[in-house]
Amino acid sequence: MTQSLPAELDTGWPPPPFHAPVPPVVAANGVRRFDGVTYATRPGYRPRLLDVQVPAAEAALPAVVWIHGGGWLEGDRRYPPPTVPVELLHGTVLAAGLALVCIDYRHSLEAPFPAQLHDVKAAIRYVRRFADTFGIDPDRIAVWGESAGGHLAALAGLTGPHSPDAAALEGAEGVAEGETSVRAVVDWYGVSDLAAAREHPMPPMPPGAGFPDPYDALLGGTEEERPALARAASPVTYAVAGAALPPFLLIHGTRDGLVPYGQSEVLDAALRKAGGESTLRPVEGADHIFLGAPDVTPLVTASVEFLARHLRA
Repeated sequence: MTQSLPAELDTGWPPPPFHAPVPPVVAANGVRRFDGVTYATRPGYRPRLLDVQVPAAEAALPAVVWIHGGGWLEGDRRYPPPTVPVELLHGTVLAAGLALVCIDYRHSLEAPFPAQLHDVKAAIRYVRRFADTFGIDPDRIAVWGESAGGHLAALAGLTGPHSPDAAALEGAEGVAEGETSVRAVVDWYGVSDLAAAREHPMPPMPPGAGFPDPYDALLGGTEEERPALARAASPVTYAVAGAALPPFLLIHGTRDGLVPYGQSEVLDAALRKAGGESTLRPVEGADHIFLGAPDVTPLVTASVEFLARHLRA
């Protein structure tokens, strides 16, 4: 008996909003890789893709969703910042018995905020929808991001059905409905308060670099023109008493010239005041992407240990 495809996966027109996972490639060590999976589509935009790596296991595993940085203007799910070797990041997660999901999202010149958060939420819904296929436990998902990805990870952890304007923040990309809550958040040097961050002067860009102001690009206008959107895009807005607050680990260089260390201090204080669990780990003397840190290995290890602890609780 031939079984028809679900309506959202019909091959007709318009194109489906997402595609089912591709068959995995199994490595010699038993890790199953699902590469280039289309978790969301929309006419006029590039397909949003994710990669999934799942260690060999008898039971479904917890998962970490990795969100890349790049000022919301650039970046690629396949590449951590140049200070963090991909083998170190991916290998540490997999060695801890966790699945790793690396996602792309729309850049700000493709679509302004909240498109980026919509994509992160869509990726989480997608992983839950196809958890059985991936071998992932849908109830044990955490997020980890760096820079712009840290900002998006914090927003993903703090927003949900309880949030003001929840529907506007959740979006309906890809798998349009489903739970987007997460069990824990690791935020590496992300922005937490856009209005305060704008007061910090941006480092000069090389001539001809062609980079617009990242905050204006994210908002689709200046903070003065769109103050409500700037508040909506600031994680501190949602770090309030009564909200569902997952545990946070914030790691930030104390001499970060791009995103001031104070951004993580503000979020840490807000989370604690709201009754949440937050750990702030300064990296003394380090600039953005941990430039100047003598060794990033302990930072990766601490992040994975934090995630594993909360995902196994």
